[in-house]
Amino acid sequence: MPNILITGGNRGLGLEWVRQYAGLGWRVYATCRFPEHADDLKHLSRQHGNISIHQLDITQDIHIRGICGELKETGLDILVNNAGVYFERWGKDKLGAIDYAAWLESFNVNTLGAVRMTEALRKNIARSEKRLAVAVTSHMGSIEDITTSNDYAYRSSKAALNAAMKGLVCELSRSGVGILLVHPGWVRTRMGGNEAPLSAEKSVRNMRMLVDNFTLKDSGRFFRHDGVIIPW
Repeated sequence: MPNILITGGNRGLGLEWVRQYAGLGWRVYATCRFPEHADDLKHLSRQHGNISIHQLDITQDIHIRGICGELKETGLDILVNNAGVYFERWGKDKLGAIDYAAWLESFNVNTLGAVRMTEALRKNIARSEKRLAVAVTSHMGSIEDITTSNDYAYRSSKAALNAAMKGLVCELSRSGVGILLVHPGWVRTRMGGNEAPLSAEKSVRNMRMLVDNFTLKDSGRFFRHDGVIIPW
């Protein structure tokens, strides 16, 4: 049975990653900050015996050490770095009214959190057959695509995530570990809102196709969910 670990697995895209891979018969390690409040995830785990729920805050070293201790020598075919933050007020930032503390927190979660997880679990990933770390990023991290002001925190944290993951490719490829950078699209989630054109089910199904077709030559490339390359 192949293994997958998903961060931020309690709602939105993360919950859909859990749902689809559990339905395929994978062993799913679903993580979130507050499992006691993750009602939808708990309901899903009762339907699928191959899901286990683990507390994990990707900004806390003690939590990351804990999940590493639980996995021990287990091979991890796929790590999905899905957890992230976006607060609406950050999208309204303008010069003279920027919340720099929130900006730092955005980097801590969106950038450093994914790097922490990939670094901590790199040996587990290398022991598996698939050997893939996925970073759920955003087209808003594309510097070339910036045509409006604002969203400074979110844009820069995703651009930094892309740069960090691109750098990790150079190191992890030595052990056959690949990195897939993927923009999920504008999805009907808490962040995307009800007006978004794409369902979580469709977005994750498309991203799974990229995962299925991934080869090391794709490592570090920046894809949209439908396979279109996004400029840096």
